[in-house]
Amino acid sequence: MNVMKLHDSAAIRVWVVDDDESIRWVLEKSLTRDGMLVDSFPGAAELLDALQEATAESLPDVMISDIRMPGLDGLELMDRVHSAKPELPVIIITAHSDLDAAVASFKGGAFEYLPKPFDVDAVASLVRRAAQKRVVSTPELKPMEPRAAIIGEAPAMQDVFRAIGRLSQSQITVLITGESGTGKELIARALHVNSPRASKPFLAINTAAIPKDLLESEFFGHERGSFTGAAMQRKGRFEQADGGSLFLDEIGDMPADLQTRLLRVLQDGQFYRVGGVSPISVDVRIIAATHQDLDRAVQEGRFREDLYHRLNVIRIRIPPLRERSEDIPLLLKHFLDAAARELKTEPKQLLPEVLAVLKGYDWHGNVRQLENTCRWLTVMAPGQDVHLADLPPELRGKPVATEVPPAAVLSPVAMPAVAALLPVPGSIPVSGDWHEALRHWAEARFAEGDDDLLGHASPLFERTLIEVALVACKGQRQEAARRLGWGRNTLTRKIKELGIDD
Repeated sequence: MNVMKLHDSAAIRVWVVDDDESIRWVLEKSLTRDGMLVDSFPGAAELLDALQEATAESLPDVMISDIRMPGLDGLELMDRVHSAKPELPVIIITAHSDLDAAVASFKGGAFEYLPKPFDVDAVASLVRRAAQKRVVSTPELKPMEPRAAIIGEAPAMQDVFRAIGRLSQSQITVLITGESGTGKELIARALHVNSPRASKPFLAINTAAIPKDLLESEFFGHERGSFTGAAMQRKGRFEQADGGSLFLDEIGDMPADLQTRLLRVLQDGQFYRVGGVSPISVDVRIIAATHQDLDRAVQEGRFREDLYHRLNVIRIRIPPLRERSEDIPLLLKHFLDAAARELKTEPKQLLPEVLAVLKGYDWHGNVRQLENTCRWLTVMAPGQDVHLADLPPELRGKPVATEVPPAAVLSPVAMPAVAALLPVPGSIPVSGDWHEALRHWAEARFAEGDDDLLGHASPLFERTLIEVALVACKGQRQEAARRLGWGRNTLTRKIKELGIDD
């Protein structure tokens, strides 16, 4: 098999297959502008025909494929292409981004998984990286096992899905961080069922929920008679999980002496039962999780630094719900439907004003709190439609949060716009009725005889929204434009007109 040569962008040949003509056009124009040679195809059949007829000089260096197309889908196409050209890197793009699609893409040998909408300016850089990588083999696709749903379309959750997909063929130690209630155990289970250990046990243990004097026996087991009450030999969680995965939740609460024993197990794969004299060898993948700042715990001497580095091989951060508010409607529908099935009733329907309140709520308990709220509404809301008065007492009457970005992320020009639109302290609360604050500002300006109010306010208003959108979308213009309700070209033009540095 010939090894692919390294290319600069001028020599890279890219094949794009997507049934959406607009996507093909955008990618072709963008990559061609970057000096690449681009051929596009409306479907898998056309690409396979071209691949069969291609000469050595006309073969692509990188293939970009949609995942859902009429006829042969992107995953099947990638499988066929890799059967003929296993060294060809494939970038999968999809408008239907979920965990199953991400995992299946990476298991099928994809170089990268790119949810739509994507930033076309970043695609060229990704293609250049792909052209320098030779895919040696195509991992065998394994059937997906049933699992609890992990819902998320926000960019932060797509990063999590991408990490799980990349780790699907790995048995490496993973540390999951995130606030309580974000779903760390769900992510740990997803890592296990999409790993080579999927047929073996997955056991979870919460180190904060077990009394300190029982933890050692819980982890490593004990011999009969090793302490008062030990009437028989017992296997610990490490033995029970042999060949599989052990999820250590709230690892930051582990006592110091147990940290030392855990470190030894991770180093040599052996341990002794409590009261035992013979070493026991196990093969266990460790997936740890914590809501604490372990870096600070190490600095303060509460957590062993050597154990921290053993656990922190790959870190996955689960975003809190307030950082992915666009997922709240999806989660609400999912949990309302689940609660209805559980109680054998029809799912409750949220009125628009209720959805607005719930989407703007801070959700300090994250997804767990939202799930409990859905169960509460299913039981307690009297009618089929949920009204504001039906919300739990702790949510009732809460204003929709209006997020004002910190001064550090706003330019000096944009700050007056935010300050002008905010009410005087003690007057109007910062809520969904921001237009009332604007009305008061306009009335005050007119009362003072100011002229050209629109000429002053409109650019600042647009500038503020654009800067906030770019920060919220981490600089991805395509996503920022979508969230603002513009096309990407409109956003680019506005950025230039207003002199915004993103």
